[in-house]
Amino acid sequence: MKLTARSEYALLALVHLARQGPRGYVAVHSVAEAQGIPPKFLEQILLVLKRAHYVNSLKGQGGGYRLARPADRISLAEVIRLLDGPLAPTESVSRYFYEATPIERAPRILRVLRRIRDHVSSVLEKTTIADVT
Repeated sequence: MKLTARSEYALLALVHLARQGPRGYVAVHSVAEAQGIPPKFLEQILLVLKRAHYVNSLKGQGGGYRLARPADRISLAEVIRLLDGPLAPTESVSRYFYEATPIERAPRILRVLRRIRDHVSSVLEKTTIADVT
């Protein structure tokens, strides 16, 4: 598993919104400036997060984004999977995105890769946005 800029920025944006609390909506430019994220790229990411019901948006004066559910109910794993796909080091050991790969010819290597997948997945599933805020 390797995080892309999309998932890194998504996590930073969610942490930023969590820190603001339920006070109101936060403008895209405020999040972008505070987290050093290109605003146009952030808008694309927030649209994905909105479609997946992680954030809500409000247009117009005083509009922006806020979390759609409590930060302690958003795991890092689900956000990363949404933006980057599998947490597994190869698709042939992925639980949710399985695809056959050449490494399957080596069962002992597969066992090691499954252990890595299980450890990474366990840590990311148990860690929420609230835990890293």
